[in-house]
Amino acid sequence: MANAMPTGFHASQVLRAVTEKRGIDTLAPHIERSWNRCLHEFGIRPQTPRDTWVLPATGLRARQQELGGLLNVARCEMENLYELIAGTGYAVILSDADGTILSTILDSTLKREFQRTGLWLGARWDERHEGTNGIGTCLAEGSAVTVHRDEHFRDYNIRLSCSSAPILDSHGKLLGALDASSANSSDTRAIQRHTVALVSMSASMISRYQFLTEFRDAWILRFHSRPEFVGLLHEALMAIGGDGRVLAANESALLQLGVGSRAALVGHPIDELFRFAADTMRQRAAHAAATIWPIRDLARGRRFYALVQPPHAPHPASGATGKSRASIGDPLPGHVALDPRMRRNLASGHQLFAKQVPILLRGATGTGKDVFARALHAGSLWSDRPFVTVNCAAIPENLIESELFGYRAGAFTGASHEGRAGKILQSSGGTLFLDEIGDMPMLLQARLLRAIEAREVTPIGSDQAIPVDLHVISATHRDLRQMIAAHEFREDLYYRLAGTTLELPSLHEREDKGDLIHALLREECGDEEPVDIAADAFASLLRYLWPGNIRQLRNVLRTAAALCSDRIIRLSNLPQEIVDPEETRSAAPAEVAQATTVEQPAVSLQGAERAALVGALEQHDWNVSHTAQALGISRNTLYRKLHKHGVMPHPQAGDDRPASG
Repeated sequence: MANAMPTGFHASQVLRAVTEKRGIDTLAPHIERSWNRCLHEFGIRPQTPRDTWVLPATGLRARQQELGGLLNVARCEMENLYELIAGTGYAVILSDADGTILSTILDSTLKREFQRTGLWLGARWDERHEGTNGIGTCLAEGSAVTVHRDEHFRDYNIRLSCSSAPILDSHGKLLGALDASSANSSDTRAIQRHTVALVSMSASMISRYQFLTEFRDAWILRFHSRPEFVGLLHEALMAIGGDGRVLAANESALLQLGVGSRAALVGHPIDELFRFAADTMRQRAAHAAATIWPIRDLARGRRFYALVQPPHAPHPASGATGKSRASIGDPLPGHVALDPRMRRNLASGHQLFAKQVPILLRGATGTGKDVFARALHAGSLWSDRPFVTVNCAAIPENLIESELFGYRAGAFTGASHEGRAGKILQSSGGTLFLDEIGDMPMLLQARLLRAIEAREVTPIGSDQAIPVDLHVISATHRDLRQMIAAHEFREDLYYRLAGTTLELPSLHEREDKGDLIHALLREECGDEEPVDIAADAFASLLRYLWPGNIRQLRNVLRTAAALCSDRIIRLSNLPQEIVDPEETRSAAPAEVAQATTVEQPAVSLQGAERAALVGALEQHDWNVSHTAQALGISRNTLYRKLHKHGVMPHPQAGDDRPASG
């Protein structure tokens, strides 16, 4: 089907003529390489008519059977991807390594339109047959690509916009390509940047499943330089045989360890690569398989965080026959660990935040809403941009407007001579985290709503609006719907912020308290010698109800680790309220006892908050500043809470009081 190969002179003329005709100033490097292949290797002319090469039905079935069970997994992930981009005019397409289309998912109303483009089952879409296109160019380049409309070499394909990513086996060999193609004329390059990222994630999911399935009889070392990424899509995977030698490694392992090829890893004993032996790995799997532990490589001494999975263990992708991305992705960042609700929250959060859906996090104080928000940011396409936090409860009302929107020079008395960019503008392109959004004053809620809707901010003292690229996560421990009913929160702002609401469970509700205790203790120890916990002390930590949630747990572990003398936390290192909560309650201050009446049981929310505040104050010798800092709130907010519960700070605490009025 190819024409005679044009001479070099003629080829350059063809390239120049096509780019001028289509109004293209500069070709992206991968597009330029592909166009040159079309001209020099395949002898294709842009204007030649369509002549789609299609496998017969028997040949198509044989190609599909070659993928075996992986085709079902790929189909599942295609459905997940299609749900994310449904309604935008896209088809999701799977090809084999030769570019033959094996499976498609598209809206029935678009079927005829895509058939006209030649995207049929069994059709061959490698570059030799179809010129520059998403599938063919992805396979030729071996990397994720976007081919947008006029970048297609053949004239008859310029209506298409295609984003494709390779699917690799455990040895780095191409298995096929996953593609999302649109014939929608309104499709833009900005949309394609988002689409290719989603396609790449789905292709990596399929590759990851293939790795874990192929080596389910081996030891699997899962690691990353950042603990919150262990168990997530970008973790490194290394399969290790019974003799302690590396059988395979995925692309992320090569990247994490800074090696150029699998030959530097495969076949080598694990103790030649890391500062631990195979026996250590087996011990970890036997006693703490679900616990992340620090490891170091021998080549450069860099620290990683790892989990080890024993042979035949149900691996994260075992649920891939369903449609849940969480079952394939197995989210396990720092404070999510193994709790099912938290895992579901993180999987949903990553999916929706990738589509720029605003996230509202709800949970009691100390449940780790800020850590969760950072995990969503770290897994986003804009993770290299700023993560900017605004604590709406900690900033005085008279300063929160300038903090959010910034101000120009001389805007008010005391303003900086240079002016200041507000938090919203600082977050542009990254993530804006609005913590304790329920404490934002009503007047500022209206300004925030306008900024989000218009995607621009106007600094105080300026009449010039500045465009911003916003990705918003909000958090609160309050019931915003009740606040709306009480006219304390704007309903229109609520629906702008709550694209989806994720409920973070309290610590006492979580099923992974044991893993969480060990994870936080490792973080507190850092590079120092690890600290262990005696069995009776550990049992007390598990029994305690933790009214202050993860924040309280972290403070207790930090103090206990500092107090223990032999690197083992014992009962004597723990607060009395944890060792013997019944005795602590019976010896509580009079004001706490008075809060309990026949009409209001001791387990009420008000009583629990009051007890938690008093406990925190006692832990910090009634120093209000230190207590507020430990609780992550402002002193004024703490004073308001103390006043609400009728708790008066001890005068000997030596803490300055807020101004009267």
